[in-house]
Amino acid sequence: MNGRSIYWPRGKVLGGSSAINGLIYVRGQAEDYESWAHMGNKGWSWREVLPYFIRSERNVRGADSFHGGTGPQGVSDIGMPNTLAQAFIDACAEAGVPKNSDFNGESQEGAGPYQLITWKGRRCSSATGYLKPARSRKNLFIETDAQVCRIKFSGTRANAVVFSQRGRMKTAVARREVILSAGALQSPQLLQLSGIGDATTLRNLGIDVLLDRPQVGQNLQDHLQIRVMHRCNEPLTTNDDLRSWSRKIGMAVQYVAKRAGPMAVGINQAGAFVRTRADLERPDIQFHFAALSSDLPGAPLHDFSGFTSSVCQLRPTSRGHLKITSNDPLARPEIHPGYLSTEEDQKTVVAALQVTRRIAQQPALARFIVEEYKPGFDTQTDEALLEFARNNGVTIFHPAGTCRMGIDDNAIVDPSLKVKGVTGLRVVDCSIMPTLVSGNTHAPAVMIAEKAADMILNSV
Repeated sequence: MNGRSIYWPRGKVLGGSSAINGLIYVRGQAEDYESWAHMGNKGWSWREVLPYFIRSERNVRGADSFHGGTGPQGVSDIGMPNTLAQAFIDACAEAGVPKNSDFNGESQEGAGPYQLITWKGRRCSSATGYLKPARSRKNLFIETDAQVCRIKFSGTRANAVVFSQRGRMKTAVARREVILSAGALQSPQLLQLSGIGDATTLRNLGIDVLLDRPQVGQNLQDHLQIRVMHRCNEPLTTNDDLRSWSRKIGMAVQYVAKRAGPMAVGINQAGAFVRTRADLERPDIQFHFAALSSDLPGAPLHDFSGFTSSVCQLRPTSRGHLKITSNDPLARPEIHPGYLSTEEDQKTVVAALQVTRRIAQQPALARFIVEEYKPGFDTQTDEALLEFARNNGVTIFHPAGTCRMGIDDNAIVDPSLKVKGVTGLRVVDCSIMPTLVSGNTHAPAVMIAEKAADMILNSV
């Protein structure tokens, strides 16, 4: 990535990153979970995890063989997509990508509007769906303004969590188990701070070694998004909306009065799951289409009408790692994503950019395009496209795999999500994924938590 640093935000709020993510509800492909099972992770096949997806879901379309209608996780349709989002869907069809109204149904392949983790126009984070209804339980205590520092052990049994809160150090004692759900970055960080990690690294930082587990923090995977932007010839974009006071007021009124409009649907209204080669058995790239443009996610919008077709490789073969650099829990870990470190990933990213251009050239979308703003017409060769990806690619916020589940000696947790080598400690988040799923990670994270809840209750 040519020595660049990339912003990786985390949700430091009730609900975690489900409170700040892009709202998209995608489960991945059945083959993702079949591969987990084939690695020896009993209980994690598609057939076995589907009931947990269904149980968690409250889909506005109602229940069927793939969806739930009464679960805690609200899932809603976008409604009428933005004109440009619909043009993207139509252009995909013109390019040979079938239309698909349900990426979480029988087949993921195709183009269509995303479903979102919203309910009645509001974000339905994990805190909204799960925590809020349970807040009155007498056995639930919620601590805020708190930073977990480490897990305490009695011998090799986890028995407490040490945390700081408003300048004071406190300890929460566990009678049965400690459940670590700090995400793909902080879960391995906390294991290392607690003495579970590479022994040499821990000793050099003054941390007592409980278990020498060099694989903690390894196997880091993420979806790298490459953002192709076009100038639009009509004022149909969010760039235009936010430059106009009348439009901004109109959007606010629409949202307050009806919980509808652009403020109720998020940024990415349409997407597609596409094969870069005809000989592939399933999609290997994903699109997020947004009727806006900016130099970086979260940066100010451009002062012209623009839209973005973001594309990412679904199953990268590159692997990264993270490690702590201090025994201070507030110090950020050192993160090396390892993006584009394999030839396969490099070829896939180049092919993905070529597919993006082919879609943009179709009549349905081409009629709105003035020019390709980035990478630009001069970027044509495979080498130039790869260099563009290295210079401009950013995370799409799906880190996973750093506390890998497996039955081999190097795995961090077993198929019941118990940390190997100790007792009384489980990890329940995307860090346990052996391989990254083919899509956004919120829905799989909820599924993992639902399945873990059953395993925990059944062990009591």
